[in-house]
Amino acid sequence: MNSGRPDPDQLLARVEREKARARRGRLKIFFGAAAGVGKTYAMLLAARERRAENLDVVVGLVETHGRLETQALLEGLEVLPARQISYKGTTLREFDIDAALKRRPAIILVDELAHTNAPGSRHPKRWQDVHELLDAGIDVYTTMNVQHVESLNDEVGQISGIRVWETVPDTVFESADEIELVDLPPDELLIRLREGKVYLPQQAQQAIQNFFRKGNLIALRELALRQTASRVDAQMLDYREDHAIRDIWQVSDRILVCIGPNALAERLVRAGKRLAASLRAEWIVAYVETPQLQRLPAEKRDAVLRVLRSAEQLGAETVTLSAPDMSEAIIDFSQERNITKIVMGKPTRRNWRRWLLGSVVDRVIGEAHNINVYLLGSPRGEEKEQEVSQFNRAPLPGLINRWGKKRKDRYRSYIWATVVIAFCTLLAKIMFGRFELANLVMVYLLGVIFVATHFGRGPSILASILGVAALDFFFVTPYFTFSVSDAQYLITLGAMLVVAMVTSNLMANVRSQAKVAAHRERRASVLYAMSKELATSQTEEEIVRTAVQHLHAEFGSRNVILFPDHNGRMVYPKQKAIAESLHGVDLSVAQWVLDHNEMAGQGTNTLPGAEAIYFPIYNEGKVLGVLALLPVNLRRVFLPEQQKLLETFLRQIGQAIARVRFAEQAKATHLQIEAERLRNSLLSAISHDLRTPLATIIGSASTLVEGEQHLQPEDRAELSRAIVDEAERMSNLVNNILDMARLDAGMVELNKQWHPVEEIIGTVLTRLQKHLDGRPVKVKLPPGMPMVFADAVLIEQVLINLLENAVRYTPEGSDLEISVETSANAVEIAVADRGPGIPKGREDRLFEKFYQARHEAAQSGVGLGLAICRAIVEVHGGRIHARNRPGGGAVFTFALPVNHPPPIMEPEG
Repeated sequence: MNSGRPDPDQLLARVEREKARARRGRLKIFFGAAAGVGKTYAMLLAARERRAENLDVVVGLVETHGRLETQALLEGLEVLPARQISYKGTTLREFDIDAALKRRPAIILVDELAHTNAPGSRHPKRWQDVHELLDAGIDVYTTMNVQHVESLNDEVGQISGIRVWETVPDTVFESADEIELVDLPPDELLIRLREGKVYLPQQAQQAIQNFFRKGNLIALRELALRQTASRVDAQMLDYREDHAIRDIWQVSDRILVCIGPNALAERLVRAGKRLAASLRAEWIVAYVETPQLQRLPAEKRDAVLRVLRSAEQLGAETVTLSAPDMSEAIIDFSQERNITKIVMGKPTRRNWRRWLLGSVVDRVIGEAHNINVYLLGSPRGEEKEQEVSQFNRAPLPGLINRWGKKRKDRYRSYIWATVVIAFCTLLAKIMFGRFELANLVMVYLLGVIFVATHFGRGPSILASILGVAALDFFFVTPYFTFSVSDAQYLITLGAMLVVAMVTSNLMANVRSQAKVAAHRERRASVLYAMSKELATSQTEEEIVRTAVQHLHAEFGSRNVILFPDHNGRMVYPKQKAIAESLHGVDLSVAQWVLDHNEMAGQGTNTLPGAEAIYFPIYNEGKVLGVLALLPVNLRRVFLPEQQKLLETFLRQIGQAIARVRFAEQAKATHLQIEAERLRNSLLSAISHDLRTPLATIIGSASTLVEGEQHLQPEDRAELSRAIVDEAERMSNLVNNILDMARLDAGMVELNKQWHPVEEIIGTVLTRLQKHLDGRPVKVKLPPGMPMVFADAVLIEQVLINLLENAVRYTPEGSDLEISVETSANAVEIAVADRGPGIPKGREDRLFEKFYQARHEAAQSGVGLGLAICRAIVEVHGGRIHARNRPGGGAVFTFALPVNHPPPIMEPEG
């Protein structure tokens, strides 16, 4: 029995949990059945109480929905400004997580945990914002309704007829440190609705006719109460575990039904179901597998498996416990899960056998304090009849074959036991006369231990009996007879027999437990290997390939993972075939499994005529796909330990698939946001930077046409110059957009040749002579400067864009500077100015497409010049960066690699 000492592993886990809890903020959820029950009001009241205790309380975001009494509670509380996000012509108010992290209060209020953030926010969901706040050590108060719990989404939709799309994962709700239920009877909530305290009168009337029907509210209220009670019960179990409390607390009924490999198991399950239904209690069906039970025939183990599966279909949780002592396992599990009632079968041992060998029921009754034990008996003779019927149903040929094989193995083990004792006798004969009789006894005990560790219990018992007989026959006077001359030898032989029997039994148990431990270790290594490979998988195809291979290796069965198409219909995978993959499965069975989230096929009660077994693959209550597995042996799949292993496999596969899909969704959302931003920037550029020169051209041209007879020659020349300048400006803008598109598409082919740097700079200054009029440009070139291997036209464009950018953003008449520095591997060219410089933190953003440091209307351009510079330099294998210049101004520097020396030019002859 448990000595009461705490488990070191549990202590270590508890210390780790407490450390993590100390670093993390605390989450309190104000939980309700529906909108309008007063969650936000209760949250604000609690916040004001904490504020009265001199705690730093800040309102991150609270939705008052125009309720005056709720708005009144905000007075005196610090409220963070909401973040304004423009989306499709509408300005949305969102929680500013950066401001909250910077303010870092002790407690922050964030309303509506299930809210979906607007595009452009850091996280898609508000609960992810809350998660980041908790990781930062900030306590959070928040609100949510029962319909937003992910696992209850389908039930709420069935009750109300309305599907709620904004949900919160159950793990977030379960990780809350405190749940406060804000309850309101349905009649009072309907009164609040009619009085306009929840919605506007017109919306309230529509809500009463749809979602807020009284029946819906009653059902939602029950769901909220049950969910809260379940969470409180989980917290109670955690508290008991953290404080090593072993006594049973009679706070809520929890029933444990203990079954064994006998005919009473099915009646026990049905009795447990009736008891749980009458008490509306949670019930668990447990099977304790001891080393003795592990050696049961396959038929009896399969019968236990069928009973466990039947219990699951009746709504029970099933567990298989492995322990050397059945009563100790039952009591420990009952204390761990706070079981209040145990249902067992009456003891089958009677009279002296019960007194001598003991009874599991008697030990449980004697040691399970504060637990009610219910005993169920069976009619006389029923168990024997069922055993006979099971024997008669067994296929005779298979049975004979199995018996023949087992008999052959058993005979071999017994022969080895006889050989070992014969060898021990030979060794004892050599020692006889030189050593005491006790030393000869040790030789035989060693032989018994050897047989027990290698051949099991039966052969070891035979070795014990043979050893005692051989010792008596050969080494106890009178020799070569089984009679004993001295009575003390009877004690020696009896003690030897008892010690040998006990030792053989213990060694057989150790051997059996070692096999179980090895099996568990192998399962753990298999799970680790699979989880490791799934964690590194980046696509669904890689996940499927990894899963199929591991499932085939573990269960020896071909299998295939199926996913639905965009219409929700199951289809066969299109990826390259896998060697272990299964072909030709029934897609209609897979569709049923997908729709009902239940397994079906061979060996189940649903569509048992199917050739394969079909399992749903789900994550957080949502079915993602279906595993079809063709078993070579049903026991290899449906044995309790194998079934739990398969369930763990499926859970890992579901989590990996959900992770990849979420990453793809996040990537698609990011691309959509980026495309939207580029579209808006492009439209802005077209609307301003192209419309302005177009207007100038049209105005100047119309003036030329209408005033042809009255314009002076100098006015006509000025208008013509304006048309030319604006046309060139338009051409440059369009060329920049086209160049950027070609660079992004990788359609630019470099024409690399060796060019002197001074020649490139001279060409640029000549082209920009008019543009740089009135701007002193200083050029610094080092002596002995090497040539660069580059596309001169593109590098000239880089310098032109940098110089035009400097002219655009610096005062008129300020000087510019072009400098060149060389190193062993690169040539660095820098363009410096004496303008206002670069805002801090924006040095890298300057090179983003359509980004402009200032948005004054006087500044033209679409924000592509520096982006084109970066693209051209990176195509050449170089790098470009910007920094502020000491004394004021900015410096833009790009480096071109010099990978090999230029060719030696032959002198002209």
